[in-house]
Amino acid sequence: MSIEMSSRPRDTDRKTRVHLSLYDRIKFLLFFAVIFFVLVWSDMAADETLTFSKAVTNSSYQRWWIFPLVAVETLRQTHFLISELLAPYHGFWQRYFNFVDRTTHRLSDWTRFRVSRVIKWVVVLSLLSVVLGAIYDETPVRALFLAPQALWSALPIIGQLMFAVVFVIIQFVAIFWFLSRGGIDTYFPDDIKTRFSDVWGQDHVLARIRENLVFLENPESIEKLGGYVPGGILLWGPPGTGKTLMAESMAGETGKPFVFVDPGAFNNMFFGVGILKVKGLFRKLRKLALRYGGVVVFFDEADALGNRGIMTNRAPGAYSSDSCRGVAYLSQTAGDLVVKANLVKEDSPRPLSLVNRFMMGAGAGGGAGTGTLQALLTELSGLKKPRGFFNRVVRRTLGMRPKNPPKYRILVVMATNMPESLDEALLRPGRIDRMYRVGYPSKAGRIRTYEGYLAKVSHLLSKDEIEKLAIITPYATGATIKDLINESLIMAIRNGRDTVTWQDVLKAKQLKQLGPSEDVEYIERERHATAVHEACHAVMAYRVRKHMDIDIATIEKGAEYLGMVASIPPDDQFTHWKSEYEGDILVSLASLAGERMFFDGDNSSGVSGDLESATTIAGLMEGYWGMGSTVSSYASGRRMEIGAPGGVKPNDAKQEMRRALSDRIEDNLASLLRKSEELLHQDRVHILAVAHALETHKTLSGNDVHAVIEGRKGDVVDGSKYLSPENIAAIEAYHLSALAAHKAHKTPEVALPELI
Repeated sequence: MSIEMSSRPRDTDRKTRVHLSLYDRIKFLLFFAVIFFVLVWSDMAADETLTFSKAVTNSSYQRWWIFPLVAVETLRQTHFLISELLAPYHGFWQRYFNFVDRTTHRLSDWTRFRVSRVIKWVVVLSLLSVVLGAIYDETPVRALFLAPQALWSALPIIGQLMFAVVFVIIQFVAIFWFLSRGGIDTYFPDDIKTRFSDVWGQDHVLARIRENLVFLENPESIEKLGGYVPGGILLWGPPGTGKTLMAESMAGETGKPFVFVDPGAFNNMFFGVGILKVKGLFRKLRKLALRYGGVVVFFDEADALGNRGIMTNRAPGAYSSDSCRGVAYLSQTAGDLVVKANLVKEDSPRPLSLVNRFMMGAGAGGGAGTGTLQALLTELSGLKKPRGFFNRVVRRTLGMRPKNPPKYRILVVMATNMPESLDEALLRPGRIDRMYRVGYPSKAGRIRTYEGYLAKVSHLLSKDEIEKLAIITPYATGATIKDLINESLIMAIRNGRDTVTWQDVLKAKQLKQLGPSEDVEYIERERHATAVHEACHAVMAYRVRKHMDIDIATIEKGAEYLGMVASIPPDDQFTHWKSEYEGDILVSLASLAGERMFFDGDNSSGVSGDLESATTIAGLMEGYWGMGSTVSSYASGRRMEIGAPGGVKPNDAKQEMRRALSDRIEDNLASLLRKSEELLHQDRVHILAVAHALETHKTLSGNDVHAVIEGRKGDVVDGSKYLSPENIAAIEAYHLSALAAHKAHKTPEVALPELI
């Protein structure tokens, strides 16, 4: 037998009013009766000759005001009773009150809030004056002015009773009030000058944000169709891409107040202070929303509200000072893979995770304190309880339903570069409705950003040079572009000019990319070895890697490298192929193959970073990407213990899988090393030519490297000189002298030749 379940009817579905209990029906009448007989008892106590009937008569005459109150309450209860019994009567008053409600809501929420507050104070003071008039046997107005006098006379006694308690309490109140201040800055519409036109290179994100602003300014456009206004936006992406600037421009475009929340505002020494700050913040936001019709609140570095991850130390040897910068010549994707792989623990269940470079540690510190995040979640989308003492207490006491709170137009914007550290409850729809990645600008976005910042200074760059600048800075953000232009201007001023030129920009880029070189000089044989090492990287990159262009090559010693060859992608690319990764490995192995080739089988420790990069990429190709000799995924096989024969322990199976993967990686690297040796043998002359140019000029642009190999004129180097047989012979003789000096640990007998 099935039981039909029926829901409790809504108030809008009822035909009559909800029936009151007997107590609710008569509680105020009993209250007035008790007051009346207390007053009668007071008169009889003051005059012993007064009979009860006479006292009732006198009280009825003197306290006549109580009978109108009884009449009003009787009329009110009669009205309720009829509404409970007769549906037409209840429907008539429902239509009347709905009409009144619609009429009052034509006023703004702020105006109604202020008017209702004035009416409440008038009612309270009126009732207080009537009660005091009965007590002092004076007119209500005069009694109201006599109340402070009576209070003043009783103040010493009250003070003695309350001083000890209040003095102790006020200390804690003052401390917590003081600690809950600060960290929240309010900017009013006239204070904000930023507009969407000031945000460059992120047009696709701005287009989506405009939708949120349309709904903020005209919420009825979606609410009348049954939807709701999206009230939360998360902007995430690398640092410096313009997230804070976007939030500021939102407030500037809408003309609403902008509230900036400092990332450390909720970190406090005492528990509970963060909760007070959250409550105080949203109290302020509600007032601003009512006053101005909306408000934008911005939480910068929102990951401070959740558990922050801790980045592990870099792998030893990855960037040791005795090696070249092993990931500089790789593509950005390949370089990131190498770094991320080095950050994963050896026994991690996801050995080469590409998802998260941060490892979350319990007890690692951080977070906004106990209860603060929960308080924020509640304020963002908790139960919207009625607000105000009169609305919550007085109306409910009178048997009236509290009014629902107004719809506060609060647009919450959060920014972070670690979205993975945010609590999942914070990111759910209803709190954060939209999440936009503010990534690195595209080529067109970089061009627009360069044009914007260059327009603020005097410069001589052409459109082609600006486009070239955007190409050779593929992962530049708005912040780095602004800094590069400013550094270029400093370069120009240092040289006695007030106009930025192309050479100023190139020098500034080199300084920002490499940092200031250390003021050290190599001994001749070490300088030549470093130049040959980097020349092998450069020539191999020129030959086999078409998806990357050489950006810069240098043998000037930096803080973490002896030399480096950096490459950049000529186009914005989002997919990567086996041939490209094999090219990266060939460039990595070129240093080992080249040193062995030019130094009679000897090689330096400077190849350590290169070998680590090559091994990491080869491991990912073999075990994860299906780019090796097998198809199965090492991660899945390890997780499911595939391939473990019967009777073999799981740990032994894992060791066997690791050995098999290691053998495949070694075979692949050995094959690519042989290919690298073959290619370098064919380019021996070009390698020595690039090495000579590096020893002569220390640092070369990508165009100069190409010019040396192609035998043409570059930016600084005239590559046509390296086509001369006499110059080639002189460079070869210098190398043989350096090789002999290397074996004997002496100074080369032949000096670095000057080209004819």
